Amino acid sequence: MKVTVVGAGNVGATCADVMAYRKVASQIVLLDIKEGFAEGKALDMMQTATLNGFDGRVTGSTNDYTKTANSDVVVITSGIPRKPGMTREELIGINAGIVEGVTENILKHSPKAIIIIVSNPMDTMTYLALQKSGIDKKRIIGMGGTLDSARFKYYLSQALNVPANDVQGYVIGGHGDTTMIPLTRLATYNGVPVSDMIDADKLAKVAADTMVGGATLTAMLGTSAWYAPGAAVAALVDSILNDHKRLYTCCVALDGEYGQKDICLGVPVIIGKNGWEAIVDFKLTADEQTAFNKSADAVRAMNAVLSTIKA
Repeated sequence: MKVTVVGAGNVGATCADVMAYRKVASQIVLLDIKEGFAEGKALDMMQTATLNGFDGRVTGSTNDYTKTANSDVVVITSGIPRKPGMTREELIGINAGIVEGVTENILKHSPKAIIIIVSNPMDTMTYLALQKSGIDKKRIIGMGGTLDSARFKYYLSQALNVPANDVQGYVIGGHGDTTMIPLTRLATYNGVPVSDMIDADKLAKVAADTMVGGATLTAMLGTSAWYAPGAAVAALVDSILNDHKRLYTCCVALDGEYGQKDICLGVPVIIGKNGWEAIVDFKLTADEQTAFNKSADAVRAMNAVLSTIKA
């Protein structure tokens, strides 16, 4: 199985490294526009093969999309972060052009590929990729909710003082500090509702910490995080290539589900060989649905910027 990762920066390279180490794919292609950058990252990874015990092949390419041909899954991490003084409209304008160009080039060489969007603002870039590609909506997946849910489970485990792998929890809605919705009501520890184990104030703090999880790391690191985002993408690719049918929250196209249409937003989905295969209805409470609708409104406001961008 072949996977292409477009963008060999911190997130893209970490994703490729995790996939190689976990033997997710037999072929991994890293592609970047910076001369020699992807090739160098790939060479460095391949020199860990005997140390980490994997036999897959990681190769790098400087903007040569022919090397990506016949990929089963393509991960798009390309784009720039928002810089001081840059408006939201400017960020969307720049990254929209990048994501649109990458999607077009990828589909020329891998017309059957499933595409995972990581580029920010992720909900809007996922919507753009869906609109511009014209492919089956189930082949376009935004990664955000998978990462947000992993952070949620970590913060829950810290509050409970238990292993994170024994905790279940999901974050839905937009992939942003004010748009994501940690579903504290449904969080469990080995089947026991977390709300039975910690008080409401502590649970509210867990939700608040989750919502600013990315910003917290950016303040510490001076740049966006990469270990958890890279691992989140690798987990999605693993579920696709091995048809695991795992449940993750991802940004996908909605057509009436959760009361929303003509938008890509984070909801629980089954991830398998066909991409996202089904949306799972968590039957939100009235308050949760109100929060979800508010999140959708905020994402639509970002999507509206796309119509102002000159072709």
